[in-house]
Amino acid sequence: MLQEQITAAEVLDWIEGIESGKFPLREARAWEYLKVAEKKPDFPRQDLSILLAWLAKARFERMGYFDQFISVWVERALELDSTNWRIKELKAEQLIDKLKQLPLPAKFAPIRETDNGATKKETTSSYLAIAERFFPYYEQIHALWNGIAESDLVREQEDAYQALSYLKELNLLFDELVKVTPEYVKSVSGVYHSAKLFAELTKIIRRIEQINSQWSDLFVNQATQNSESAIDELDKMIGLDDVKVRIKQLYQFLHYQQERARHGFQAKDGISLHMILTGNPGTGKTHLARLIAKIYYELGLLKRNEVFEMDRSQLVGAYVGQTEELTMKAIERASGGVLFIDEAYSLKREAFASNDYGQTVIDTLVSAMTGPKAHSFAVILAGYPEEMRTFLRANPGLRSRFPDHNQVHIDDYSIDELLDISEKIAIENDYLLTSDGKKELAKQIEIAKVDQSFGNARTAKSIILEAIFQKGAHLSLSDAEADDFVLLKGADFQVSDHTKDLKPAIDSLNELVGLNKVKQELLSLTSFVHIQKLRREQNLNVLPLELHSVFTGNPGTGKTTVAKLYAQALNELGFLKRGHLIVASRADLVAGYVGQTAEKTREKIKDALGGVLFIDEAYALLNETQGDFGKEAINTIVQEMTEHEENLVVIFAGYENEMNQLLQSNPGLRSRFKKFIHFEDYNVDELCEIVLQRADHAGYLLTAEAKDSLRRSLSEGVSSGNARYAVDLFNQMVQAQSIRLSTYEEMTKEQLMTITDEDLRST
Repeated sequence: MLQEQITAAEVLDWIEGIESGKFPLREARAWEYLKVAEKKPDFPRQDLSILLAWLAKARFERMGYFDQFISVWVERALELDSTNWRIKELKAEQLIDKLKQLPLPAKFAPIRETDNGATKKETTSSYLAIAERFFPYYEQIHALWNGIAESDLVREQEDAYQALSYLKELNLLFDELVKVTPEYVKSVSGVYHSAKLFAELTKIIRRIEQINSQWSDLFVNQATQNSESAIDELDKMIGLDDVKVRIKQLYQFLHYQQERARHGFQAKDGISLHMILTGNPGTGKTHLARLIAKIYYELGLLKRNEVFEMDRSQLVGAYVGQTEELTMKAIERASGGVLFIDEAYSLKREAFASNDYGQTVIDTLVSAMTGPKAHSFAVILAGYPEEMRTFLRANPGLRSRFPDHNQVHIDDYSIDELLDISEKIAIENDYLLTSDGKKELAKQIEIAKVDQSFGNARTAKSIILEAIFQKGAHLSLSDAEADDFVLLKGADFQVSDHTKDLKPAIDSLNELVGLNKVKQELLSLTSFVHIQKLRREQNLNVLPLELHSVFTGNPGTGKTTVAKLYAQALNELGFLKRGHLIVASRADLVAGYVGQTAEKTREKIKDALGGVLFIDEAYALLNETQGDFGKEAINTIVQEMTEHEENLVVIFAGYENEMNQLLQSNPGLRSRFKKFIHFEDYNVDELCEIVLQRADHAGYLLTAEAKDSLRRSLSEGVSSGNARYAVDLFNQMVQAQSIRLSTYEEMTKEQLMTITDEDLRST
C-alpha cells in the first residue's frame, strides 16, 4: 500500500480496530500509518499517542528489549497524552528491561598483597571506573521508577521490588567505595599499604559481588531455566506439518522403547537411530537433523547433542585404503553424536564404478552400523527424493539399516509458508515487510519456483537479502526517514528486467513480414490462454490448455523467431514463469551410452522449465539404426511433458512429412501435440520487404535501381522463399558497399548510408 494513498480516516479506523481487537497488530502497517499521521497537523493527539504506544509495544515484543526507537516513541506518546495507560504498562516493561542490564562485572580485579604500587593503583582505578558507570544507571532506574505507578508493575513485580532494594544497597556501597579508594591510594607506597583501608575496601568489593550474584539469580538465570526442548523447537518451525507428526511419532516410539527396556522387556533388534531425510534444497534437512540429534540426546540415546556434517569430498580418498581411513575417522569423530551426510547418493557413481572409491565409504558405514560401536552413533543420510530412492535400491545392505519409520520426506514449502519464512528472515535482520512488499515478494518466489532445484527457504532468504541490498544501494541517505531503514516495500523487490523494454510479443509478431496464417494461429492460441486465465480467476470451469505445438515448414521461414515470441507472449499472459526459449537438436539430447540419453534430455528440459523447449529437426530423433538412443530421448520427452504440465511448452519443428512420421512412431507423442502451424515460404515481395526492413533498422538506404536489381536477384537466386537467403544477401551488399567506399578519400553521410545497384551486382 502506497503511503500517499492512505487517508487519516483509514488510520483512525485502524487504531479503533486495534483497540477493539478487530484487527491484528502488524508492526509494518503501524510504521506506515505513523508516517501518514505525523504529516497531518490536525491528526488527533490522543490517537497519535495510541498509535505510538501500539508501535512501541509491537517492536518491544519482537525485539525483547527497549531500543532507541521504543524509548523515543514512549516519551512522545506521554507528551501527547499523559493518561495513556498503554504507555504506563510499557514504562513498567522498560523498568524491568533496564533492571536486567546491571552494569557490573561478575568479579572485580583483586588487589594482591604482593602487587607493586603501580599495579595496586591501576586496580583501584578500575573500581572507580565501574562506579562511574553505576551511578548514571542508578539515576535512570530511579527516574523510570518514579515515572510509573506501582500498580503498573504487573509482570515480575516482586523481582522489581527486590532489585530496587539491592540497588539502594549498591548505591551506598559505591558511595563508600568512592570515599575509601582515594584514601587507600594515598596509603600505597611500593608494596606497602594501609591494612585497615585494604580490609575495608575488600569488604565493600565482596559485598558488591555478592549482591551481583543474587541479582543474576533474580534475572539472568531465568532465561537459562526456560530452554526449549527439541519438540518445542520443532513445533515453532514454519510448515512441515507432516514431518512434525512423523518426528513426534518417532519421539514417542523411542520413549516407549526406553520404558519397555526399563521394565525388563528385551528387544532382539534394539532401537535403530539411523535415518534418511529426503527433500528438495532449502526444505530444512540439515536443521531437522540437528533437532533429531537433540531428541536422541534428551532421551539419553546419545551422549552428545552434536551433528558432524560430511560430504563426498571429505570421505572419498584418491587411492586404495585412504577412503576407509577417512570414513573411520569421520565415524570416530561422530561417536556419541550424529554423522550427517548430505547428497549421500553422490557416494555411488555408476558411470565411474571401476575407479571410484565411493562404494568403500558405503561398505565401511554398513560395517560400522552393525559392528561393536553400532549404538554409539547415528547416521543420517539426506538428499533429493528420487536420487535417494535410486541410491538405496542399488545398495540393499545400506537400505536394510534404515527402517521405513526412520525415513522422512520433507515436502516443498507452500507460497504462504515461504512468505512466513521470508518475514521471519526479514525480522531477524530488523526489517519489516509492507503489504505491497509481500505481494512483490510472492511474485518473485512464484517465478523462482519452477523445478526441483528451487531453493525453498534458501531462495526466500536470497530474495530478502537482495531486497535489502537494493534498498541500501539506491536509498538517498540525505533524504532518508526512519521507516526507510526498517520497511521493505514493493519497489525494493522489483528486480531489473531486461524484457521490460521489449515490445509486447503480439506487436512484434505483427511486425514480422508475411506469415499471415501463422499470426492468426498464434493470436487465436494466446487469446484462448488469456480467456481461460480470466475464467480461472473467476472460479469458472477451465478447458485444458494444450500448448505443445508442431511448427512445419522449410528452413528460414521464421519458425525459431516465432517460437521466441510465442514464449514471450505466454509469459506476458502469466502462463510461463520465465518465458525464455531453449533451442535444442538431436546432438543436445542423444548420448552414446545406455542410460545417458535420458539424463541428457532431462537436463535440457530442466533448462527449459518455465519457458519453451524448441527442438529443431525433431524427426532426427527417429533413427531406425540399431543401437541408436533417439527413441529413449523421445520417451523421456513424453514423460517429462506429463510431469511438468503447465511448467513447460514443447515445440517440434521441421519438414512437414518427416514430422508426421515422427508423431506416428509414438502414440504418446501424437496425443500431446494438438496444435499444428505451417510456415509458408516467403514470396519475392516479402523477401524484398525483409531486406528493406533489415536495411532500415541498420541505417542503410537502397537506391531505386538497387531495389529493382534486388527484386530480380531474389526472383532468380532462390527456388523457395528463404529469409536467411535474403538476410545473407543484404549482408553481402553491405560488404560490397564497404569495399566500394574504401577507395574514396572523403565520404558524406548520405554516401555512407546508400547502397547502390553496383553494390548489389558485386555480390
